Amino acid sequence: MFNETTETMLKISNFLISISIITLLFSCGQQRAEENVSEPTLEEAEALAKKYIITDGHVDLPFRLVVQMFRFQKIMEDVSVRTDGNFDYVKAKEGGLDAPFMSIYIPSSRQKDGTAKVLADSLIDIVENITVEHPDKFALAKTPEDVEANFEKGLISLPMGMENGAPIMDDLGNVEYFYEKGIRYITLTHSTDNQICDSSYDSTYTWNGLSPFGEEVVKEMNRVGIMVDVSHISDSTFYDVMKLTKAPAIASHSSCREFTPGFERNMNDDMIKKLAENGGVIQINFGSTFIDGSLREVSRANRSKVRDFMAENGYTNYRDSAVTAYAKQVNAENPPYSDVQKVADHIDHVVSLVGVDHVGFGSDYDGVGDTLPEGLKDVSMYPNLILELLKRGYSEEDIEKICYKNVFRVWKEVAQVAADLQKEQA
Repeated sequence: MFNETTETMLKISNFLISISIITLLFSCGQQRAEENVSEPTLEEAEALAKKYIITDGHVDLPFRLVVQMFRFQKIMEDVSVRTDGNFDYVKAKEGGLDAPFMSIYIPSSRQKDGTAKVLADSLIDIVENITVEHPDKFALAKTPEDVEANFEKGLISLPMGMENGAPIMDDLGNVEYFYEKGIRYITLTHSTDNQICDSSYDSTYTWNGLSPFGEEVVKEMNRVGIMVDVSHISDSTFYDVMKLTKAPAIASHSSCREFTPGFERNMNDDMIKKLAENGGVIQINFGSTFIDGSLREVSRANRSKVRDFMAENGYTNYRDSAVTAYAKQVNAENPPYSDVQKVADHIDHVVSLVGVDHVGFGSDYDGVGDTLPEGLKDVSMYPNLILELLKRGYSEEDIEKICYKNVFRVWKEVAQVAADLQKEQA
């Protein structure tokens, strides 16, 4: 009996030892496996930036070129080479940017003096001339298929969106006119109310949303195939658009109000949800004051210092070299810059609300001045944002959607709605 008990105890002991060894080996193997899982690298992010088309909803190159020509009496800047601006061919190739929507930006002053349409035509001509002068580098694009074909050829596509619907004037026929000129989205207004709707920056509330003419403009944009851009418009205008439009809309360069309380220019959570229900896409603006509310006061104080400097020294042009040098000094002493992580936070927020199918890039490069975040100072730096998304667990498929597929889906759906409406009217 004693021997049997001893033998049994030995078997149990050996069994427990075996289990311990197996557990230890499994634990070591698991630890080694975890150690072998490497963090995503910038090289991997750069590879994805080159593999997939990157579209950006808003790049202010055309107006930048006009300002340089007319304000400083310079010849047209050559963007086929490296420049001091946020966008040029060299930087775009480095960052993998393939289809920046060229902003045909119309200042609110032009809607008051009646020259809005003339300026829009001249800015469109500038974009066209870039493709004529550098056909081996740039090409126009009026459809997603155009972008894809240009991508295969190694060309950077220059689709166009008009920022401020003022050039439509009071003539509904101008909607189709600008479609034929290549405009594929229209931001309904800019910094003040216009003939179409109210602006998020204006407190006049001229129409309390869309004007009667603005309602007809949205319908006509649906009919001809121009995307309705809800950036810059007031909240009441946004909800009017959502009730009226038969096609998905975009916010070409807006961010999340969650991070900038009280800043109506950005979209609140309910608006983001409504935009997603509509099938649309919000394209995140990279400007630091758009992504971090705490920096708005910093930026405001810095601008005040620069204005005081100009007044004290008799400068009237904020682009004067002495003024820009002083502004850089002020910003260096009191940095108004956010970072690439904060831009990713906005993407995260949209995804948490409505999923990955409704977010994209809308940098506002060449439009937000010296406010761009660390890590996203120009168009060469998209891989930094892609790397941050990889670190946060976004899949390659997710990144492909954010880079271009979400916007292409809307662009194609808008074209299909237009085709259907035209058939109905035929």
